[in-house]
Amino acid sequence: MKKLINAPETVLAESLDGFAAAHADLVALGEDRKFVRRAALKPGKVALISGGGSGHEPLHAGFVGHGMLDAACPGQVFTSPTPDQMMAAAEAVDGGAGVLFIVKNYEGDVMNFDMAREMDAGDRSIETVLVDDDVAVEASTYSTGRRGVAGTLVVEKIVGAAAERGDDLAACRALGERVNKATRSMGVALTSCTVPAAGKPTFQLGEDEIEIGVGIHGEPGRRRSKMAGADTLAHDMVDAVLDDLTRSGEAKPEVLLLVNGFGGTPLMELYVMYHAARARLAAREVRVVRSLVGNYVTSLDMAGCSLTVTGLDDEMAALWDAPVHTPALRWRV
Repeated sequence: MKKLINAPETVLAESLDGFAAAHADLVALGEDRKFVRRAALKPGKVALISGGGSGHEPLHAGFVGHGMLDAACPGQVFTSPTPDQMMAAAEAVDGGAGVLFIVKNYEGDVMNFDMAREMDAGDRSIETVLVDDDVAVEASTYSTGRRGVAGTLVVEKIVGAAAERGDDLAACRALGERVNKATRSMGVALTSCTVPAAGKPTFQLGEDEIEIGVGIHGEPGRRRSKMAGADTLAHDMVDAVLDDLTRSGEAKPEVLLLVNGFGGTPLMELYVMYHAARARLAAREVRVVRSLVGNYVTSLDMAGCSLTVTGLDDEMAALWDAPVHTPALRWRV
């Protein structure tokens, strides 16, 4: 294992310290590094809080700031944060309009965010949006139902803009559920990732093998296959996403296309995948009207990517375009 760290047991603390120092104009660390919060809170708005295991950076802390999250709770690598982290974050950023938890559908995350709501004992209004955008598998050892993956970014951005403009808690929750229903993702891994504490790859792939439908922790997908070209991979992934949207009645003619890298794939290759995915969408009479390409919901050093498609209506498109200023996303500010 070759990694730019000092020791596996200190990597998260040192990374959070570096992150907070590098972006001190935007974020601040909570006590004992339990959460990352906006440096400048906005009283009277719904507070958005998310979180999950580390190793997926910039998710979630990189999306803390104007127009997105008010706080993010980082767990250890690929390990859910604890309920006390979530409650500490809620206490720190609740501006009086309630708190919305945005939770990826992994059992540890769901359980601990639910426990945090129970611990609150009615001190504040808390609602939850569950993100389950992965079409690869219907259930896994990690989740009951579909996994929450890169579509989480889309939910956080669109709902974050609504909260910023003053929407109330019920409206933010309803919007989050609407965005989630309109969003589907599919991933492919070319290599495994290596968790620092393990010191070796999570799984093994042959030189000519790939994992179709991989999860963001390296969980198995639909099948293991031989390596194929970008056009073939994008064709299969786009069809899986669109077919699922069509079956659920959520297909729309205009979409957001997110090509998300898992951490170990160059941008050159991600843009090749974007080109191929956009062409396949056009062949299916779907028009890409918003785009995002880059490493946003990663899996440490895994090579590969995911494709996320969100069917847009006018309101969702306008909220996607709304100003955002976070360490990982910034436009129109």
